[in-house]
Amino acid sequence: MKIVRTPDCRFENLKDYPFEPHYAEVDAGDGSRLLMHYVDEGKGEVLLCLHGQPSWSYLYRKMIPVLVEAGYRVIAPDLVGFGKSDKPVDRADYTYVNHVSWMKGFMEVLDLRDVTLICQDWGSLIGLRVVAENQARFARVVLANGGMPDGAGIPEEMSEKLNELLHNTPALPAEEMFGKLSGPMEDRPQFMYWVRHCDDHPDFHPAEVMKGSLNSCDEEEYRAWSAPFPSQAFMAGARQFPSLVPIISDNPAIPANKAAWQVFAGFEKPFITAFSDSDPVTKGGERRWIETVPGAKGQMHTILKGAGHFIQDDAAAELSAIVIKFVQSNPN
Repeated sequence: MKIVRTPDCRFENLKDYPFEPHYAEVDAGDGSRLLMHYVDEGKGEVLLCLHGQPSWSYLYRKMIPVLVEAGYRVIAPDLVGFGKSDKPVDRADYTYVNHVSWMKGFMEVLDLRDVTLICQDWGSLIGLRVVAENQARFARVVLANGGMPDGAGIPEEMSEKLNELLHNTPALPAEEMFGKLSGPMEDRPQFMYWVRHCDDHPDFHPAEVMKGSLNSCDEEEYRAWSAPFPSQAFMAGARQFPSLVPIISDNPAIPANKAAWQVFAGFEKPFITAFSDSDPVTKGGERRWIETVPGAKGQMHTILKGAGHFIQDDAAAELSAIVIKFVQSNPN
């Protein structure tokens, strides 16, 4: 597996990111090894914070000090392809099953147990699968603006038409794409515009996506979102992730996700949702979890007002308080 590794100098003196780097080697799946970077701060019960696309562990920079101060050990890895972690250059290496395997490997290398998962975006698509397949390592789950699509409600006979729609969806510039995401439903799911922008627009850049998604992003924060990606050669993972989301019934990840949903239908460990009211991607997605997961019953599920997709940045204090209260209210 051919990889690139972002030079360390790109990460020097980033705003609000003073954390010491840590690294773990995981099996790449082809006989080689991948280096995964992670933040590891504090002592106590483990809070595993998983970011999504196209962010990195910088997304949790505002929450980490608050959670550490509350008495927890906070581990925030960079997914393969993001942050300071290794980045395969071939988009074909970024498969859903590979990402689940890499995260399992990461947890095994660190031997993480009694973990509270905090997950959002692709951090949830990966993290929830890892929970379902490794229940013994987890104590609780905090799901924030995320999910685990399994094609529910989409007939198999629609696959061909939906794939054709996706193929014919234009790869719009970022500003137009964001307009489609937040606009009314037209002749195709809005999410297809997001997939095609990341997949094929020549000016796609993770930092532009983050800037366009956040309530605020100053110049120093923009530099931090840009840091992992000095050129297009480093962006294969960021480009590929949306194309992997199993929203069409012929997606190869759907059987494993359906199996994971069956696990969660009997999952009695504490499970809480904390979604925002201004995320066009996941809005309303909390309901299925609340209705399905036994461990979600009686929890203080929350909708945070005014926050967008990246709730850890837009509403860091509020989400941190929810996590702390949730863990304290559901002791091991």
